Amino acid sequence: MQSPTIVNPAVLVPVNPAIEKYMRSLARRSDHPVLAEMESVAEKNNFPIVGRLVGVFLETMAKTVDAKRIFEFGSGYGYSAYWFSKAAGENGQVICTDGDPLNREKAEKYLKAVDVWERIDFRVGIAQEIFPQIEGQFDVCYNDADKGDYPQIWRMAKDRIRPGGLYIADNVLWHGRVAVERYVDIVPGWTEAILEHNTQIFNDPEFDAFINPTRDGVIVARKKTAQ
Repeated sequence: MQSPTIVNPAVLVPVNPAIEKYMRSLARRSDHPVLAEMESVAEKNNFPIVGRLVGVFLETMAKTVDAKRIFEFGSGYGYSAYWFSKAAGENGQVICTDGDPLNREKAEKYLKAVDVWERIDFRVGIAQEIFPQIEGQFDVCYNDADKGDYPQIWRMAKDRIRPGGLYIADNVLWHGRVAVERYVDIVPGWTEAILEHNTQIFNDPEFDAFINPTRDGVIVARKKTAQ
C-alpha cells in the first residue's frame, strides 16, 4: 500500500486559482489607495494579511449582523480592521490587539488616512490577556492570532458573543494540512490545534457554523438565538 504523501502547502489549494483570480477581479472595486498600499507592504514583506477576498467577506459578514462592537484577536497593522471598521460605521468600535507596538503605529497611519481611526481601540499586548479586561458582549469576535492558541481563544470568546453574533477565524484550512494524513507543519502542534478548534466549533450546540474555503479558509460560527 502506498504511504500518504506529505502535503506541499502550495499544492493543496481549496479553491481553483483561476476561480480565485476571477473573484478578485470582481472585488477590485474603487477603494482608498491606502488599501492597495497595505496589500503591497504585505506582499513585499511576506506579512500575513487576509487579502482582498476575505476582507470583503469580513465586511459583508459584519454588516449582515449589524456589528457595532468587534474584538480582534491579532490585528497586525490593521488590514482586517479596515474592513471591520467600514462595516461598524461611525458609531461602531473595533478593538484591535497586537504584540508589536510598531504595528500599532502603522495601523494608526493607515487607518487615519481612511478616516476610520476614531472607530479603533488598538491595544498593544497579548490578546488573551487584554480580552478579559474588557467588559460586555461583542457582535463579532475575530481570531487571527497564533494558531496554537486557537482552541483557547474559541473557548474564551464563545460566551462573550451576543445571540445572533459571530465568531470568525482565519486560516482554518491551514494550507490544506487539516485534510491530509501527513504534513509538514510551520510550527509543531499548530495543525493539531486548528483541527481541535474546528471540531469544537462544529460540535458546539449553541452555534451554527460553516467554512468559507476562500484563500486559507475562514470559519464563521453564528451564536443561536432563542427559539
